[in-house]
Amino acid sequence: MIIIDSDILIWILRGNEEYKKKFISAVETANGQLFITPIQYMEIICGVREKELVSTELFLDSLKMINIDKETGKLAGYFLGKFMKSHSIHNADALIAAVVKIHDCKIWTNNCKHYPMLNANEFFE
Repeated sequence: MIIIDSDILIWILRGNEEYKKKFISAVETANGQLFITPIQYMEIICGVREKELVSTELFLDSLKMINIDKETGKLAGYFLGKFMKSHSIHNADALIAAVVKIHDCKIWTNNCKHYPMLNANEFFE
């Protein structure tokens, strides 16, 4: 399972060939098990242009969704308490990291510094 972070989704939606190729590779590597959370959905939709809305929603809706629950919120709260001051992490990053931990998956991101609570093997290269 791979969770795709918002920065990667933006590059794919912008049509970047390198990221599109890596997306295809990720689909194969994860046997189609690519996910987002409501956080990535929110972050992408808030910045989308009106003329791109339908195609963006179709793409996001093609990915599987992992919803955020009480257990996720609890672990994210622990992460914030431990890393917010020292690493300036935000609520969204803590929630996404909690999803990665709870669901034992990897995250595909260019912003590894946002996730000091994750181990190297929890990142998709």
